[in-house]
Amino acid sequence: MVSASMPVFEGQREQPVTGNYFVSAYPPFSAWTPAQVPALHTALAQSEHSEPLGAYVHLPFCQKKCDYCYYLSYIAQPSAVVDRYVEAVIREAELYAATPGIGARRVRFAYFGGGTPSTLSSEQLRRLISGLKSALCWNGIEEVTFECAPRSVRPEFLTTMRECGVTRVSMGVQSFDNELLALNGRVHLAEDVVRAFELIRQTGFEWVNLDLMCGLLGETEEKWRESVRRVIELVPDSVTIYQTEIPHNTQLYRDMRAGTLPAPMVSWDVKCARLGEGFLRLEHEGYTVVSAYNAVKDPRKHRFLYQDYLWRGADMLGLGVAAFGYLGGVHEQNEAGLDQYEAKIEQGVLPVKRAFHLSPRDQLVREFVLQLKLGEVPAAPFRERFGVDLLGELAEPLQELAAEGWLTWSREEVRLTRAGLLRADRILPHFYDDPFRNVRKN
Repeated sequence: MVSASMPVFEGQREQPVTGNYFVSAYPPFSAWTPAQVPALHTALAQSEHSEPLGAYVHLPFCQKKCDYCYYLSYIAQPSAVVDRYVEAVIREAELYAATPGIGARRVRFAYFGGGTPSTLSSEQLRRLISGLKSALCWNGIEEVTFECAPRSVRPEFLTTMRECGVTRVSMGVQSFDNELLALNGRVHLAEDVVRAFELIRQTGFEWVNLDLMCGLLGETEEKWRESVRRVIELVPDSVTIYQTEIPHNTQLYRDMRAGTLPAPMVSWDVKCARLGEGFLRLEHEGYTVVSAYNAVKDPRKHRFLYQDYLWRGADMLGLGVAAFGYLGGVHEQNEAGLDQYEAKIEQGVLPVKRAFHLSPRDQLVREFVLQLKLGEVPAAPFRERFGVDLLGELAEPLQELAAEGWLTWSREEVRLTRAGLLRADRILPHFYDDPFRNVRKN
């Protein structure tokens, strides 16, 4: 345990960063309000929508909550609770399908996240997928991603996933060091990862993504390098690396504030360096870095459509408790309590808690900051889509960040340097309009 005289953060050249700096939406979530929910209903009443449509399905059940996790989750729930929730999600999809704004629009991509989606039973997964297919136009869907945790992967469930049309499996590995896994509240061991990965491959999935986290509690440079080596050894189709955050609603943050962390943490700049080293090693093994977090073995074969569509203005249904969506230029998020969510579903009402109606300017900034996570943004699509000169609109922050070496820009594109790519989430707020620059992200 870390005493008051021991360093809580190792390698500290910058002050430790707490809170959420990962950017997943613009304007930030804290700008969304209940007062703007009617804007969503207005968008859903309109039948003409040209954007691709996707669906995010939140499955919030876990065996145990990891110490760094800030997502809404419910621990070790009985089967009856999960059954009831599955029916509520299906009913929510039916409510959306009854609106002119969704109707018979084809769902192009879907993402099942959590929580731990793989804690469902095979019967629950079959019921969920069949219900969604009945409610929505699911035929010809291009990509279905399903998150798994290593210890919950089992042969019969993987077979069900294949039968239900899952095309991309994403497994949260985080580390191959058993001591680190235990320190950070994970329930699996490194050997569970190898077993699960082999089962996934044997079941015939052609796209397997493995997640790592750099800067976990207790991580050393040697432990990080070994985790990167072990993930490369498995030869997944893609690798996602996240920097460990210290959100304020996590056990990790509470322990840090109380001075009871059982091991030191590295500072943000060290995490950034380790992310860069991980990318370099992946590139040496033939992977291509395609975003601020992802490296892919074959970019021509494996395009992450959920990311590509959503970051380029696609609509997305957010299904499930606390799920967020984007429809007709309106951000929305569902009720964040299971009882409140299910109560609204029982009343036949969409369970939306808060929303934000984006202006054309907001939409431009949103798509730019999200696409900049890919490392480069061409200007031409913004001229065609918004009728403005992107570089003229954002000239001041572009000049400032170029002077610091984080990006380069010309009339045709903006491109992050590698140093900028590793810091993408801390660079993006420079492009926010004034009302949103200094607000909480969540």
